[in-house]
Amino acid sequence: MIKMDLEEYRGVYIYAQQVEGELSRISLELLGKARDLAKDLGTDVTAVLIGSKVKDMAEMLAQYGADKVILVDNPILKEYRTEPYAHALACVIETYRPEIMLVGATAIGRDLGPCVSARVFTGLTADCTKLEIGDFPLNPVAGKEQKHHQLLMTRPAFGGNTIATIACPNHRPQMATVRPGVMKPNQRIQEAKVVVEEYDPVFVPNHKYVKILDIVKSVTEAADIMDAEILVSGGRGVGGPDNFRILEELAAALKGEVSCSRAVVDAGWKPKELQVGQTGKTVRPHVYFAIGISGAIQHVAGMEDSDLIFAINKDENAPIFEVADYGIVGDYKKIVPELTKQILKLKTMNPTR
Repeated sequence: MIKMDLEEYRGVYIYAQQVEGELSRISLELLGKARDLAKDLGTDVTAVLIGSKVKDMAEMLAQYGADKVILVDNPILKEYRTEPYAHALACVIETYRPEIMLVGATAIGRDLGPCVSARVFTGLTADCTKLEIGDFPLNPVAGKEQKHHQLLMTRPAFGGNTIATIACPNHRPQMATVRPGVMKPNQRIQEAKVVVEEYDPVFVPNHKYVKILDIVKSVTEAADIMDAEILVSGGRGVGGPDNFRILEELAAALKGEVSCSRAVVDAGWKPKELQVGQTGKTVRPHVYFAIGISGAIQHVAGMEDSDLIFAINKDENAPIFEVADYGIVGDYKKIVPELTKQILKLKTMNPTR
């Protein structure tokens, strides 16, 4: 076992993901959570920005909460490749010794995070939905011996059927990948400034440096439900894929999007990218309709921060009513078409709305 002097590690760091010269939203979300964690620990927030000709992004990182930016800028980093990016981030960690290192649970982050954690000999909690600073009991039975000021990392486990809270008391940094859409970005401060420190990890290409022959971008007609202001979500209670037409009509009347629960995806009625929940996407629309959704904790965790929640279910004891702002008990096949009709009628009377 590699022993670490934990006192040498300071600061909350985030990997500021950028793709093709654009800062990913997950970077701003991580900064929001990093500021909260840093406040609890009495430390500062550092963003690690890796890429080619990306220095201009440092200003935005400052505006969303970074106290410092460590910049690794090299032509070899123009496109994401595991080896050079993992080498860069691992070298930053070994040099600066952060106490906490956060990475977005994107396609890139899920590749980069585990690779880096192995190189710096620490653990990684993947796909976290909650992060907080707290005490971690080393002896839960006795309840006496504790490691203080630990990063408590919460994530779904066993296929989303339970929630696990994990700590990394003996190694640093404490690393986690965080699911997009779970954390909220800070309010933007236009006049914020930041210290930018350029760092060169020295790249030595080897057989692990893959060669990119071509980049093929997929085109999808489906809107990203994480960006939708209004979501009409259906569950197993909808009864079948053909019945989603009723939900689609309501969504069209409201200029919203259709989403669904895990049960719908498992049944093959809708694609995975429309799933809301712990094993799907976390959403925060202004209005969320839960239609035929029982309200299992796995689903609620993905939508409970919606501004306004409407639930329609024939079971008056369905758990979804506990989180709903408004609930209707009854047959959605009668309720939803009438609701759509009334909305269209109001829009006809007031075309500007």
